[in-house]
This record gives sequence, structure tokens and C-alpha cells, in this order.
Amino acid sequence: MRKKIVAGNWKMHGSRSSVNSLLEGIKQGAASCASNVDMIVFPSFVFLPQTEQLMTGTGVAWGAQNMYLDKQGAFTGEVSAPMLTDFGCQYVLVGHSERRSLFWEDLALVAAKLKAALEFGLRPILCIGETLEQRESEQTEQVLTAQLESAIQAIGIDAFKNVVIAYEPVWAIGTGLTATPLQAQETHAFIRSLIAKHNPNIANEICLLYGGSVKADNAAGLFAMPDIDGGLVGGASLDANSFLAICKAAV
Repeated sequence: MRKKIVAGNWKMHGSRSSVNSLLEGIKQGAASCASNVDMIVFPSFVFLPQTEQLMTGTGVAWGAQNMYLDKQGAFTGEVSAPMLTDFGCQYVLVGHSERRSLFWEDLALVAAKLKAALEFGLRPILCIGETLEQRESEQTEQVLTAQLESAIQAIGIDAFKNVVIAYEPVWAIGTGLTATPLQAQETHAFIRSLIAKHNPNIANEICLLYGGSVKADNAAGLFAMPDIDGGLVGGASLDANSFLAICKAAV
């Protein structure tokens, strides 16, 4: 049986003070969830040392929101996977919708980052999803297939044993629109079916997360769906009580 995962993506939010309060709050409630749910936080790069200091030994893992392909070099402003693992990161987000749309990361770059993350010992959470325009044009399956197949071609299906996939319906993030549990389940089942065409065993084992405005009041309904194995949480992960409530919904 697949273990649930709840991951909090803080995006570009936080200060030393607020991060300290947030992590302390999560730490206090982690014991009631961490044995049954894999809890992960994704702070900005600058808060990784603080996260490592406060969360070591708590059962809560942490990761990075982005990474560069190479181990080191003249790449001003970038952060490499070995730098991340040096601060205890176990995970990294790859292909987040904001990286694709705001920073022009195309299928080839996302696939290359996915490959590099695995080579340097990080477990990537590969984000895939469609925009409102694509959904209204009935291109959801076409978009998801292109995003997933490019990744499979880059690393091979066997490598997906060490990959988590997060489905981000971009149309349901910050738009006021929401996906019902049944809508989310339908898309997760489609994603699992795509993987099953390559390897049914991996399709059965891989964790699929929902990343479309997960909140304390909708988490239980989403997590009850057979193909939804947890959530990639945005704004609600910036509040310890909300994040913990979502984690408890996954138990």
C-alpha cells in the first residue's frame, strides 16, 4: 500500500522569524502524523540551514523548490544538487507550473533537471498539469502525456521507482476555481494509466499527489480517492495548524 505524502511548497515567502515560528509549530504536531504520513517542507534556499537545524530528528523531511543541472561551475545565481544534499535535502521540486510558465522551462529542461536530481541522490517531485485554456480546449490528456512522456524518455521508466508525481491543475490555483475530488481522481487515474503502459508495477507503486489548492477543508475528500496519494500544498503550508490538519487528513 502506498504511503501518503504531504508536501508544503512555501514558494517565495518567509523571514527568519516567520520560518522559525512555522517550523516550531510543525515540529510540535509532527509526532501525530509523521509515522503514518511522509511530511516534507520546501522552503526557499536561504532558509535551508535554518530548516536543517530545526527539523533534524523530527521525522519531517525537507527539500528545495528548484535546482540547476550541473554539480558546480560558472552559473551565477544557481544552486546545485550537491549543495542541496549538503544541507540535508532529500527532495526537490522539478517542473513546477511556475517554473514552466514564468521562467520558460520547457520539456527538455525539465527532463534534464529530473535526470540530474536522480543522479545526485535527490528524490524529485515531478510536477505536471494543464492551464485553464488547455483544459477548456480539451487538451488535458494531450498536455499531461507530453509532459510525462518526455520525462520517461529522459530517465527510463525504471527510474520512476524514485520519483513522485504531483498533478497541478494550473486552472485551479489561485483562480477561484476548484477541482472536485472526482475530477482530481479522474486525472490521477489517467496519469497512472500512462505509467502502466510502460510498467504496471511502477504504476501501482508510484505516489501521485494533488497540487490544486489543497486546504484543510478539502484534503480528506481528495485523499479518499483511490489514486490520490497526498498533496503538494501551497498557501496552506505557510500556517502550521493548516498544514498539520492536512497531514492528519492523510492519516
